[in-house]
Amino acid sequence: MRGKKAPKRIIKPDQKYGREDVGKFINYIMHGGKKSTAQNIINDTFEIISAKTKLDPLEVFETAIKNVAPTVEIRGRRVGGANYQIPVSVRSERSFTVGCRWILAAARAKKGKRMAEKLAEELISAFNNEGAAIKKKQDTYRMAEANRAFAHFSR
Repeated sequence: MRGKKAPKRIIKPDQKYGREDVGKFINYIMHGGKKSTAQNIINDTFEIISAKTKLDPLEVFETAIKNVAPTVEIRGRRVGGANYQIPVSVRSERSFTVGCRWILAAARAKKGKRMAEKLAEELISAFNNEGAAIKKKQDTYRMAEANRAFAHFSR
């Protein structure tokens, strides 16, 4: 590895809810530096969630991320001319990041609605352990289980 390790940046908590995880999620939604647009999307999403489920939207958000966040992922490794898919355990920070990424990818893949509505639907379905993001997690686990024999190749 060359150079220095990248410094750990401090993420400011969200203005409305005062939580770092919501602030980080807003940053993942943001395109082209338009943070106020991303904040509006999150605010609308949380309103939709509270209207549909009659639950605290922060609790739904937290549980949905926890349900989607993986504990194992697959990494490719070249050993003796062959590429192996090696299952590796995931750190909690990366787990949160990957979970957010899968939820956003699933929401963006839907068509025909506003982003806030698509994101609210995906968060509610992840809260209920269903939906595209949960399917992605289950597929990853299946791959890890299938390639468990190669786990000894990890460093």
